[in-house]
Amino acid sequence: MMGSRVAASLLRRGRDQASALMTIPRLPRSAPAPPPAPSRVRSGSCGGGGRHLPPPPPPQSAGGLFAASRVASYHAFRSFGPKSFMGQCTRKMSTTAATLNSNMANATANSGLKLLVTKGPQAQKAVGIWLFGCAAWVFSMVILGGVTRLTRSGLSMTDWKFAGGLPPMSEEEWLLEFQKYKQSPEYMRVNKGMNLEDFKFIYWMEYAHRMWGRALGFVFAVPFAYFVAKGYVTRQLGVRLSALFALGGAQGLIGWWMVKSGLEEPASEYVEPRVSPYRLAAHLTSAFVIYCGILWTALSVVMPDPPAESMKWVKGAAKFRKLAIPASAVVGITAISGAFVAGNDAGRAYNTFPKMGDSWIPEDVFSMEPFIRNFFENTSTVQLNHRILATSTLLSVSALWLAARKVDMHPAVKSLVGSTLGMAALQVTLGISTLLMYVPTSLGSAHQAGALTLLSLMILLTHTLRRPSPALLKSLASAVKST
Repeated sequence: MMGSRVAASLLRRGRDQASALMTIPRLPRSAPAPPPAPSRVRSGSCGGGGRHLPPPPPPQSAGGLFAASRVASYHAFRSFGPKSFMGQCTRKMSTTAATLNSNMANATANSGLKLLVTKGPQAQKAVGIWLFGCAAWVFSMVILGGVTRLTRSGLSMTDWKFAGGLPPMSEEEWLLEFQKYKQSPEYMRVNKGMNLEDFKFIYWMEYAHRMWGRALGFVFAVPFAYFVAKGYVTRQLGVRLSALFALGGAQGLIGWWMVKSGLEEPASEYVEPRVSPYRLAAHLTSAFVIYCGILWTALSVVMPDPPAESMKWVKGAAKFRKLAIPASAVVGITAISGAFVAGNDAGRAYNTFPKMGDSWIPEDVFSMEPFIRNFFENTSTVQLNHRILATSTLLSVSALWLAARKVDMHPAVKSLVGSTLGMAALQVTLGISTLLMYVPTSLGSAHQAGALTLLSLMILLTHTLRRPSPALLKSLASAVKST
């Protein structure tokens, strides 16, 4: 019945009137209430009958978003007549909901809150789900890439095509691919004597990693185009997502640039062929940037304003943000340093803890020239740096947790800080276990997943600590004045 009432009213009044209602002035709490309007008679939207309706309630809050939404909701329903309950209206509730959502979006825009998605909550929910799905896909890509590296499968495919292609389908095609791999330095120095079945395993690992990345491009581009065509995406969001899509396309090129370095003959016959640690770090860093960008955008879509119910919590979050941002930077730097550990195979050296072998600091930590090379190419220095950074991460997050206990903030933020500390402790435990057990694939993959999970929690924490919109701040300030 309510659906027929709303639909009938919208048929009669149209969307122009709904938009006009959004411009009703908002009065501060201290302003006197407007005089009551005379009651009017409205006819039923499906014909006949009418009744006297009470005047609209005056807006009581200075918060633009809340006042506008209440006034808009009142005027959306005030013109319903009693006969509409008995009318023969045929419009569906979905049409009504979409129109009301659009009205509420207009009210939000008028109140000063900038949304990244238009067309109402349903569009907001759809775009949010899509972006979270893309973030999860990138997460899985990073883990699959780590498994590919740990199983030494990354150099099994000796060529690259942007659009990809079908895998070998016959025995002859497999033998041809295997013959190409036999010409690579990795086969001649590491895997000499490998049989065809073992080659198929490492080939499928690398092939799956590449095709999973190409599938992500499809999953990102098609819904993006659809949402743009439907008018859901604002210009700001469109530019941001376009940049992330371009970076995703470049990621494939960076990946091949990395793999190509491992197909070159090493400088010394005693050195195992492996990809450049610099290129591996660039590949992993770009993946982290894409993941963080998508996750942050998804959070901004579904949570335009941070959780804040009082000015005390807002001020507490502002103070705590000054501590959370540096801690987030430490977490990010530690994760990137792990790429140099992987690129130099440093995890397979000094498999003891807390000492590195028989000493706290190896003697050859500064043996390379020029000096700066030690931090990126010297196995001892790279592992020592990662140990120091990991310890710094745990200490930083622990300090955050202690500080959160003394700052007046939203309980959800404090709970998130506790979860972050638990994840940091687990990540350090995974790192030590991986080192002591000589980097098994299972623990190495879990350690990489832990790094990305910890980074995700820091992103979520930083996002919830951002400054609220002017509309929300105005509303909270008004609530303080009224008390």
